[in-house]
Amino acid sequence: MYFYKVVQSISLLTMLTRQSSFLMNPYHLVEVSPWPLTGSLGALFLTAGLALWFHGYGVMLTFFGFIIILMTMVQWWRDVVREATYQGYHTTYVARGLRIGMILFIVSEVCFFFAFFWAFFHSSLAPDMSMGQDWPPWGLNSLNPWGVPLLNTIILLSSGVTVTWAHHALLAGTRAEAVWSLVLTIALGFYFTVLQAGEYLETSFTVADGVYGSTFFVATGFHGLHVMIGTAFLAVCLLRHVYAHFSTSHHLGFEAAAWYWHFVDVVWLFLFLSIYWWGSAGCTPSHHEVLTSWW
Repeated sequence: MYFYKVVQSISLLTMLTRQSSFLMNPYHLVEVSPWPLTGSLGALFLTAGLALWFHGYGVMLTFFGFIIILMTMVQWWRDVVREATYQGYHTTYVARGLRIGMILFIVSEVCFFFAFFWAFFHSSLAPDMSMGQDWPPWGLNSLNPWGVPLLNTIILLSSGVTVTWAHHALLAGTRAEAVWSLVLTIALGFYFTVLQAGEYLETSFTVADGVYGSTFFVATGFHGLHVMIGTAFLAVCLLRHVYAHFSTSHHLGFEAAAWYWHFVDVVWLFLFLSIYWWGSAGCTPSHHEVLTSWW
């Protein structure tokens, strides 16, 4: 009986020590997760499937990779929401680290798009003989920047205003206002994607039409991909806000989504000014007449 009481006392002391050490530790060591592995496999299958699709081998592998990435996004977001909302792991120290991580991620995205702008200006500032020593190359009809590109610019700038409106409404505690401003932001992002897809269908050149086509479609296409990812990010924030996961002082997920969306806005401004406007200034006579009449 005495030995049992000693063992019970030691077990109770050990449990209290563990609980106190847990409470005194503000950091969060994430559990073992399979989602980085499944996300990497999904990206591999998607990339390989796109390469096979371009060579006429069908879209089954592309679809399979897309499904894996979609399932990974759902499960990974579920785990992060559970850690932040229900388990309380996102303390002040953890939130500060996550903010730094998001800033570093956006910096890496800046470097990612910097390579595309470098390729564009490297070819446009010194076009060689194969392009007729002119930019855009002779015989290539570039897009009118004052049509759909200008409309998309207005749409993205407006979405930046609405997402800022949602942030201020969240800080002020006006829940309904934050919900409707987020809905408007998501609708503008979706509308931008639809217009971008329609613009691609109307272009007279493809990604295989020399350096102009490749730089145009790769730069604007990757930006469109980021718009779709940002729209999904904001949609998750909308659902979390509907279920009251955010408060006036604890809404790190929404802050990260808003930072990402503002980054997408700024990148589009550079794309519009450089590729659409400046890049088409020396275009074919028909477009030159359009620009002259507009000014």
